[in-house]
This record gives sequence, C-alpha cells and structure tokens, in this order.
Amino acid sequence: MGIFNVDLKKVVDDSYEIEIGFGLEDKLISDLKNGLVGDITKFAVITDSIVKKLYADLILSKLTEAGYSANLFVFEAGEKQKTRRTKEIIEDTMLEKGYRRDCCIIAVGGGVVTDLAGFVAGTFGRGVPFINYATTLLAAADASVGGKTAVDTPLATNLIGLFHQPQRVYLDIATWKTLPKRQISSGMAETIKHACIASRDFFDYLDIHMNEILQIDKEKCEYIANENCKIKYQVVMKDERENGLREVLNLGHTVGRAIETVSQYKLLHGEALSIGIVAEVKLANKLGYMSEKERDEVIEVLKKANLPTAIPEYIDREELVRKLYTDKKVKNGTLRFVLQKGIGGVVEFQSGVFATPIAENIAREIIMDM
Repeated sequence: MGIFNVDLKKVVDDSYEIEIGFGLEDKLISDLKNGLVGDITKFAVITDSIVKKLYADLILSKLTEAGYSANLFVFEAGEKQKTRRTKEIIEDTMLEKGYRRDCCIIAVGGGVVTDLAGFVAGTFGRGVPFINYATTLLAAADASVGGKTAVDTPLATNLIGLFHQPQRVYLDIATWKTLPKRQISSGMAETIKHACIASRDFFDYLDIHMNEILQIDKEKCEYIANENCKIKYQVVMKDERENGLREVLNLGHTVGRAIETVSQYKLLHGEALSIGIVAEVKLANKLGYMSEKERDEVIEVLKKANLPTAIPEYIDREELVRKLYTDKKVKNGTLRFVLQKGIGGVVEFQSGVFATPIAENIAREIIMDM
C-alpha cells in the first residue's frame, strides 16, 4: 500500500468591479468588447417574465447588434420559481441550444434572477463565468453582491446552492423607476439592515431622506447604492464563505425567511425581512443589547419605508416557530440569532462568533407578542 499526494494548492483571485450608474446597457457591451470575459462570444441571458420586456430584450438586441451569439432564457417571475426544477429547465434548454463551457451567463433582473442564474453558472459545464445586471433595489442591496447563489425548496429557502463570484455587477439605478412602490419598499429592508449592522450615520441618513429615496431621487439613490456595496464588501472581504462574520448579514433573516416561506411567498422578501428585523430588535432589547429607544427607532424607520412590522394574522404562529429550525444558522438542533448592539453594530459573542443560541421558548414569546 502507498499514498499518492494530489497537490492542488492554488491562489484564486475572484475580485470584480461593481458599476453603479444610470442606463448601463451600452457600458455592458463596451466592457465585453474590451475583454471583460476574454474571447467568449456566446451569451445566455437569463431573466424573468417581467424584466424580459423592460430590459432583457434590449440587452439581447445590443448583444446581437455587437456581433455576439445570444439567446434569452425566461422563467415566470416570482420567488416561487426559484427552484431546482426551474434551474433544470434552463440548463436543459441551454444544452439543446448548443451551449457548452465556452459561454457566459448574463443575469438580468432582481434577486430571484441573480440567485438562480448564478447557481446555473456555477454548475453548468462545472462552472462558467457570469455577469449580474441588477434591476431592483433589493438586488442592488443584497442579492447581486457577494457571490452567494441558491434555490429554494419546500422545506427551506437558499439552502441548496454554492458560492460563485460574478465577473462584474451592474447596478442600474435607472431601472428602479419602473419598480412598483411595493418593490421599492421591499428593497429598502436590506438597506436598513445594512445600516443597522454597520453605520449609525447611514441609519440616520435613511431616516432623514426616506421619502426622497422612495421617490427615486437620483442623488439619494446613488448614495445608498454605494453605501450598500461598501458595507457588504467590508463583510464579504473578510469572510467570503460565511464561516463567521458574514453571518451578520443574516440579521433579521432567522424569523424573516421563515415568515416568507410560511406565507407561501405572499410577502416579498423585504417585507418578511422587515418583520424579522422587528423580532430581532425586540429580542436584542429583551436581552439587554439595545435600548427601548433604539428598538423603537428601528421600527419607525421600517414604517417610514412602508414596510410591515407585525406578523400577519393569516400566519400560523406555531408553524412559524417550527420553520425557524430550517434556518442555516441552526447548529445541533439549536436556534441561533444575530443580534444588534445598539444601532450600527452587532454583538460579537466570542471571538469571530456573531450568532448566539436562543431557547425556543424565548423565540416563541417574541413571535406571539407580534
């Protein structure tokens, strides 16, 4: 018997740029011509049924006009479509159209599209490059930055996926103008979350300028887009694979993701997250990590963003408590929560540990009180 050593140590540079601006379709084409993805000439544009007419058709047209080979792959809009089945259909269709490893995927849409398309890119041909062209505030704040890709299952959200970094991200703020008001508010939940975990100044800015942001004021929206990227980058740079610090980005998600699933996706992600943040600040206050004044400030900012702050009556509370256990922070069957330290910080319970075990009866008490 013997041992053969397979030495595969390597240094990987997954760095990429985030382009923030208005009407970035031509910039995308220019970057491709200047070698963004090397000599690739075949593109799969993945989008949903709403974004197709608004932006994906235009991007496809510009790709073909520039001499590239490109096809649209469209699925029905909505979180319910972010499934293994949808991924399978897209992959099979790509294969039927002759796509192989010499292609690049361009995700055009919100968080559902970028999550799903990124997952396809990470597994198709054992990995092909992809680009995110984000068309929602929610995607700009969260889904298109950081390389986390996934699909949902009937049992849990985002637990089937992988880390796969994009070649570049385009945050086209001009697209926010076509968003329904409800979607704009939904996107603000992740933005408020970022302020809660990292910057009291940013939190105060949102509080003061909320109405202008909701009206898509150019200057204010560009500012929050930059702040979102900066805050998330500072976390992802230190913990790309979510081994510790990156858990802080899950503030409010333990309850929020559970509510989203139990509601059968009647609630948008940001709406469910808002309720999750309220549960978290109530818990943080109960455990002495933030004052009643700070708790109430967070709730008021969520209300200013026209976000829900109470659990809808149609949600079965006991089912919700059970669903908490599908959260990815659960360890050894124990619930774990990320908690704020005042406004603009998070509690580090031990060195490098940012989530703490919470007894089910305490979580239930908070939920029943909402």
